[in-house]
Amino acid sequence: MLKKLFVIILICFIPQIASARELPDFTELVEKQGSAVVNISTTQIVRNAQAFPGMPNLPKGDPFFEFFNRFAPPVPREREMQSLGSGFIISEDGYIMTNAHVVGSADGITVRLTDKREFKAKVIGVDKRTDVALIKIEAGGLPKITQGDPNALKVGEWVVAIGSPFGFDSSVTAGIVSAKGRSLPQENYVPFIQTDAAVNPGNSGGPLFNMKGEVIGINSQIYSRSGGYMGLSFAIPIDVAMDVANQLRASGKVTRGRIGVTIQEVTRDLADSFGLSKAGGALISSVEKGGAADKAGIQVSDVILKFDGKTVGASADLPRMVATTHPGSKVTVQVWRKGESKEISLTVGEMPGDAQMAQGGGSGAGESVARLGLVLSELSAEQKNELQVKGGLLVEEVKGTAAARAELRPGDVILAIGNVEVGSLEKFNEVLKQIPKGRNVALLVRRDDGVYYIALKLDEK
Repeated sequence: MLKKLFVIILICFIPQIASARELPDFTELVEKQGSAVVNISTTQIVRNAQAFPGMPNLPKGDPFFEFFNRFAPPVPREREMQSLGSGFIISEDGYIMTNAHVVGSADGITVRLTDKREFKAKVIGVDKRTDVALIKIEAGGLPKITQGDPNALKVGEWVVAIGSPFGFDSSVTAGIVSAKGRSLPQENYVPFIQTDAAVNPGNSGGPLFNMKGEVIGINSQIYSRSGGYMGLSFAIPIDVAMDVANQLRASGKVTRGRIGVTIQEVTRDLADSFGLSKAGGALISSVEKGGAADKAGIQVSDVILKFDGKTVGASADLPRMVATTHPGSKVTVQVWRKGESKEISLTVGEMPGDAQMAQGGGSGAGESVARLGLVLSELSAEQKNELQVKGGLLVEEVKGTAAARAELRPGDVILAIGNVEVGSLEKFNEVLKQIPKGRNVALLVRRDDGVYYIALKLDEK
């Protein structure tokens, strides 16, 4: 009787024993790789848009300005904001990778290693399109990460995140790969890795490891209704990030390909209407006149099935393929047109605005920054289509007090100066040069669903 009872008890515990053996042990991974993960703290000087909070903007000559200037309590025109993030060392001589949103607007950056040493860091380059940044500290003999292959990653595989959530250094969390190649709104150039590893504010820029101890992604975003972890975390594949970092290290900017088309998803119904056997590819809904696609003979209603020999499984695949192709490269594009497949030779163009977005300024944007206190970039074809505008300039940063006082914001789109449309930085600067210093300039701005003019005074210096 006792033997039978023992057998029954043993059988009951066999599944638990088997599952316990399958649970991963992360200790060795953390011990070997954790020292390459760093804490990043930043400071940013924020200038108040108004001298008197709660009051309308008042010109210096206004009697009410003089009254409040004399009797109102003094309000600091500048204040310092601090934020935290994570990063990881990619070379022994101090190059560190993190997110663009962690360091992109920082006036000061401090990197703290796991051995408590602290270093001031300088920004080598920032790429907002992929949210990747490269910074540098002056140190040698540092521990560095080993790069893995995100393409070999499998859904369901264990992954580990290390970072500084809410400032708690070297925090380790684990989960599985929930999905690969995720497309997120406004993120056309990154095939995100989705995981359920706990990622919170402060984890941004930290590494995502596979079980071999190799970095396969940078933790970048979470989906949350509370501001904290809800089981949906997204990482930038490390191969995408390293390509960006190498370009930033070499030239301080990122160059991307562009062909000048607007695309949409091919649904099952659209596939049937075009005579395709299955839904896939990218349907061309418009072609930019004079662009690379137009010169190659690509037409509206074409469905791009392959680009440079790579299958376009979904429309979201095409922007990534084109962006990673070097401008000037000749590629073969397979399109579906009028019921049959056709191959077209195409020379890839260059995406405008990258120089401005990579470093927050360049030869094209320098005067805009100096005179208006703005950092601007040209709209991509996708942004123009989404906003339903022919052209315009995206406000990336608001640096000057005049622009802040006028309540211009990042994300605004400048459509015109006065009644002159400005679809490029070149045109913007051309019009701006004709306006005398110290004069007010009327900017036609698109914000959310509204369009209206904002008056801004040019710098008199």
